[in-house]
Amino acid sequence: MATTEPTTRRTVLPGEPPFTVDDLLKFPDDGNRYELFNGSLLVSPAPLPLHQRVIRRLESILDGASPDELEPLSTVNLRVGDRDFYIPDLVVVPTESVESVGLMFGPADVLLAVEVVSPSTQARDRGLKTEAYAAAGIPVYWRIELSEGPALYVYRLDGDAYEPPVVHKPGELATLSTPFEVSFDPGELVKRRG
Repeated sequence: MATTEPTTRRTVLPGEPPFTVDDLLKFPDDGNRYELFNGSLLVSPAPLPLHQRVIRRLESILDGASPDELEPLSTVNLRVGDRDFYIPDLVVVPTESVESVGLMFGPADVLLAVEVVSPSTQARDRGLKTEAYAAAGIPVYWRIELSEGPALYVYRLDGDAYEPPVVHKPGELATLSTPFEVSFDPGELVKRRG
């Protein structure tokens, strides 16, 4: 009796490290999220359902509170340079840039970047993205820690680095003024509808 060995699917990516944004644009649409940090490839699977719930709820909260000239958007392309490319979970950008930007936003367009921490993205969301968004000049970065109920960590840019974050725990009202006034309980982001 012949035995067969399981086959392994491999994705062949065009280009060679260090990768550029131009290389990234040639990658296959295989369900992974490809980002670049100084030419190094960061690969993430599609977000888990709870992660998606949090993004959708937060986008709805921000959309309801934002002035007409600002707009929250989820999973946009953010090109920081030739070898740095990110896909934040959520951003707030000027409404006029939504209609004119094309494929990628630049750091000057982004007033707020938000990342929801997942098991597969912990290190990059807590460290790498915090440093990268600050270096790019993004004025405010929010990190949502699902494992903490969730908790909201708010970073504000001071020069070329973020100040230590202000932490808002579930069950307390986070009242924020940048990029516009909004108040919400981070715990509401994970609750079931109804």
